[in-house]
Amino acid sequence: MHIARVAVVLAAAALAVSLAQPLCAQALETQRWSAQPNDADGSQVLGATPTRVTWQGQTAEGESLSQVVIDLPAGSTVEADNVKVTVMNGLDRLDVAAQAAVNGTQVTVAFPDPTPAGSLVMVECNRTLLPGEGGTFGLAGSYNTADGQQHDMPATDKTFDVVSTSPADQLSSWLGQQEWVKAWNSNKFLHLFFDPTIVVTSIPTVFSGWLVALALVVVSFPLSIPFGLMWSFLRMAKSRIPRAIGATYINVVRGTPLFLQIYIAFFGLPLLGIKMDLFVLGAIVLVLNSSAYLAEIFRAGIQSINTGQFEAARSLGMNGAQTMFYVIIPQTIRRVIPTMTSEFILMYKDTSLLAAVGVMEIMMYSKTITAATGNVTPYIVAAGFYLIVTIPMTKFINSMEQRMAGGRKKRKKDSHAGLGSNPTDSILPDSDAAVARSIRMSETFAGPGALGDDPSPSGRLGH
Repeated sequence: MHIARVAVVLAAAALAVSLAQPLCAQALETQRWSAQPNDADGSQVLGATPTRVTWQGQTAEGESLSQVVIDLPAGSTVEADNVKVTVMNGLDRLDVAAQAAVNGTQVTVAFPDPTPAGSLVMVECNRTLLPGEGGTFGLAGSYNTADGQQHDMPATDKTFDVVSTSPADQLSSWLGQQEWVKAWNSNKFLHLFFDPTIVVTSIPTVFSGWLVALALVVVSFPLSIPFGLMWSFLRMAKSRIPRAIGATYINVVRGTPLFLQIYIAFFGLPLLGIKMDLFVLGAIVLVLNSSAYLAEIFRAGIQSINTGQFEAARSLGMNGAQTMFYVIIPQTIRRVIPTMTSEFILMYKDTSLLAAVGVMEIMMYSKTITAATGNVTPYIVAAGFYLIVTIPMTKFINSMEQRMAGGRKKRKKDSHAGLGSNPTDSILPDSDAAVARSIRMSETFAGPGALGDDPSPSGRLGH
């Protein structure tokens, strides 16, 4: 009986010790573990974007803290100067010295003088960059009590979710932390028009619109060429009716703005019950518009061919169609390539007008970003994407004109004193370069032709 009593007493003591130990270890209660939303709507926490991570714990009566260690999610960054510590005793804020240190993702807060027993401790990690890949993160860490004992953070079901961000957003957040970017954006003009943080986030989005604009031109321009030839042949037909049809179409299309034609197609056809994909409808409008201008380009090129070419072909037994397609058209294409390239550039820039009817091209994307940020930088990025195509194409036109100038000769002043010093004088009158220059000049300065038989090409007015 004596031995049984001793065993019962020892068992009771062991049970009391085992129950007391966890209670002592879990005396600290985590009241808060959260991250502040940092997206535009204030509803989500974005990774790789500055936010505030807060831990708040309530110590038990008779428990004082000498150190708190918080393990941030792997891949997080924060500076020690941005760690703020608050100690409350009831409703009173206590003036307690605290030393914060950051080692990788581990934030350590040391209290030279232990916190009062039963106080509330809050650690705020401001401007923290959480992992860009996102995820759900719980609390991990440890704390030391005033008696020198170390304990793990008590288990808690409190977590916060982080939304993944793109590499461009991560780079933008990193740039926003750089001192030179802060100094750059301190200038109002540079901030509104050339903000580096907005540039890196705008490029991927505007790039997708750039691909749409290129696709529109790549699809529309080749289709415009046969239609342009067709209208050109109608315009030069001997019969009055087809000639009037061709002249009417060309002058009506060239005499009205492309913007108006887009509105008529996009808002008028649905009223007739005709619904089409926006991309397809946009391409159709560009084809119909550009074909009118190409028709005049081809007409000017065909009429620039010496009549001897027609006579020579007919003397060889070719009929009218064979003469046109095997003799005249090849020479015409060669001569009008520079002007056609200019038309390609104009069509590429005109794709921006489709943004007004909802086609998601360069201007539509940049407009959306500008509306969200209140910054003009996306428009500057859009201008860069346009220049990527227009500048090389302009150089291509110039180099092509130089290659076509086979009769170009350099003249010395002493041997050609009476011929003038104008560089255009060195181009032979009958060379392809002279004809191409004449076509471009006529396209630039000539007014819209009448419905009659005037053979002179017309300029691209109102485009």
